[in-house]
Amino acid sequence: MRKRVTIIMSFLLLLLVSSYALAQQREYIIGRLLDAKTQEPVAFASIRIKDRALGIISNVDGSFKIPLKYKEYGDIIEISSMGYQTQEILIQDFSIYELNNVRLQPAILELQEAIVSAKKRKRRKLTAKQIVRKSIEAILENYPTEPYSQVGYYRDYQLDKDEYVNLNEAILEVFDLGFKAIDSATSKVLLYDYRRNEEFKSDSLAAQPYDYKLNEDRGGKIIENAFLDGYDGNEFTILSIHNAIRNYKLNTYSFVYQLETDFLKGHQFSREADTYINDEMLYSIKIYKKVQQHRAYGKLLISKSDFSIYKMEYAVYDDTKKNTTGYKDKNGSDRLVIFEVNTSYHKKNAKMFLNYISFHNNFTVKIPPVFKLTHVDFKMNYNKMNQRKANMKVDEEVRDSHFELTFTDKIDTKYATNLKNYRAKLEGERVHFDSIRVTGKKVKLYPKIKLPIQRQMIKDIELLAVQGKLNEQVLEFTVKNIRDVHGNIINQWKTKDYDQFREFFVQRVKPNSKSPIDLKYMIKKKPIFRDQPIVKPENFNDYWMNTPLQNIDN
Repeated sequence: MRKRVTIIMSFLLLLLVSSYALAQQREYIIGRLLDAKTQEPVAFASIRIKDRALGIISNVDGSFKIPLKYKEYGDIIEISSMGYQTQEILIQDFSIYELNNVRLQPAILELQEAIVSAKKRKRRKLTAKQIVRKSIEAILENYPTEPYSQVGYYRDYQLDKDEYVNLNEAILEVFDLGFKAIDSATSKVLLYDYRRNEEFKSDSLAAQPYDYKLNEDRGGKIIENAFLDGYDGNEFTILSIHNAIRNYKLNTYSFVYQLETDFLKGHQFSREADTYINDEMLYSIKIYKKVQQHRAYGKLLISKSDFSIYKMEYAVYDDTKKNTTGYKDKNGSDRLVIFEVNTSYHKKNAKMFLNYISFHNNFTVKIPPVFKLTHVDFKMNYNKMNQRKANMKVDEEVRDSHFELTFTDKIDTKYATNLKNYRAKLEGERVHFDSIRVTGKKVKLYPKIKLPIQRQMIKDIELLAVQGKLNEQVLEFTVKNIRDVHGNIINQWKTKDYDQFREFFVQRVKPNSKSPIDLKYMIKKKPIFRDQPIVKPENFNDYWMNTPLQNIDN
């Protein structure tokens, strides 16, 4: 009877868990954007709820989420992306219970017709560099110089191969005084909500702060051949400083530096086929730069009507290392990406406002050796120690003298019995070994005493041991090429590579919006997810976290 009750209770618990998971799914419509021709995901596409001034950006895997309430309202979503036909879809046409695939059609024919029309109107062809120069000179004309705010979805996470780890999410509002003001000094951030998403894997190695002074015991987290300022651990501040358009008067990231004064110097620019978005014709400008062992690729999409910058992509590669996939990426490079920044703007009320910014960098975790030599002892029989103290000259007494090495784990005898793997020096003079004995975590090394010089050396070591003067400064011991029973090599550091992402996707822009007085804003000199003040507005439910799918291949 008891067994039957247990089975029934287990079934009810499973039913409750399943119902809860289904209820969670029903809170959102989940979709994914695909290229209709290639079936590849369309990342960073704009997905707007028509006539509500609300929207999101598709994730790297093309996925997106929309609250179910907008289906009940009977709303329409408008989907647009560079080089694709804009689509309008009734939310009622989406399924609640499964992933909705939306295929975007490339707008090739329309683009060709637009290019022909544009060529008829154009009298002289601008060079790529002239177009870029005009776009920088027109920043204050095209971007807001009056206070405004933008509400959006922020997240930071790492990728361990294709798996998301350490996903942190937030809804926040940024109050900006305009492009004449210094963003980092004057902008304020209001946190509506933030959370560590526990549905995704946690990885303590990847979560630790950057530490370029590697600790022998705990290792460290570094970016190879680069340096990233920690900005007191506030990841949103790190992201914001990498917006080269907003910070056009300040240093942002390597090789771009100040967009206004440095960008044109040393970069090569070339024109590609024009493109467009929402009937806005755009120049497509390719960017290239090589500096010693680094190579930079990028792209600018610039309006043909007023030279406003719609999109800026910039990636820096390490020429000395290949990427982990073994394939060439969109820039035609198979080298390792050090960092990559994608910034997109869109037009509202004749001004350009941020659409999204994504900052990606590669980093390496250095893991200390797990198999190490912990200490070295010199062993003598107690009676022989007394003989030594009494200066008794008995050569045979040194035959049982030996070094005892203790390691962190049991030793694999296959590698440990080779005497060439051990080296000792007494004040610079080599100590030679005659035989070896391996037991568990310990190795006993018996020195040679046939030669007079070796015999005297061992006697000297015994005397130093008795006097308590045998230390690392006097006796230097090194071990190589041995392993523990788990296959770990002595003193071998391990490395693990990750990709780090910080992203902000704007859901609503509020022109002419000033920061309220007497509210508690985010503390910039403090991690965004550590005891920051939370202020939820009355319309908080208008915004949502566009949490990605668990695996980017799904």
